[in-house]
Amino acid sequence: MIVFDLACANGHRFEAWFGSSRSFAEQADRGLVSCPECGNTAVTKAPMAPAVAPKGNARSNPAEGRDRINAVSPEVANAMKALAAAQREALKNSTWVGSSFADVSRAMHYGERDHATIHGQATPQEAQALHDEGVPVLPLPFPVTPPHKLN
Repeated sequence: MIVFDLACANGHRFEAWFGSSRSFAEQADRGLVSCPECGNTAVTKAPMAPAVAPKGNARSNPAEGRDRINAVSPEVANAMKALAAAQREALKNSTWVGSSFADVSRAMHYGERDHATIHGQATPQEAQALHDEGVPVLPLPFPVTPPHKLN
């Protein structure tokens, strides 16, 4: 896992964890990375200083230093756990609609389809169009693995 310092188009800075730089790029391109403060999905990597020990002065336990650098307060950790649990519980009663999310959401909003709890993927442009039309949708706080990609 890699922790990146990120910034949204509104100037808010925050950290997020990704499996790789490529994983960040793919999620950001799909609009899955959003600012926790304002919800903006125009997110880029912010300048950051990597924790690199000087040559010949390496730490005996590199993980120890990394834990100290990336540590969050117990309150933040508990809030993240509670939010993840709430999302997990909500998704138990939700149907995955994949890349059809924008079309299905719009159809339910305009009464062309029965209302149901759904989740899926939308591009930033699709999400903005739904918002502009007044369709009540929000990004999930944590990424969701599509069911067909689960073991």
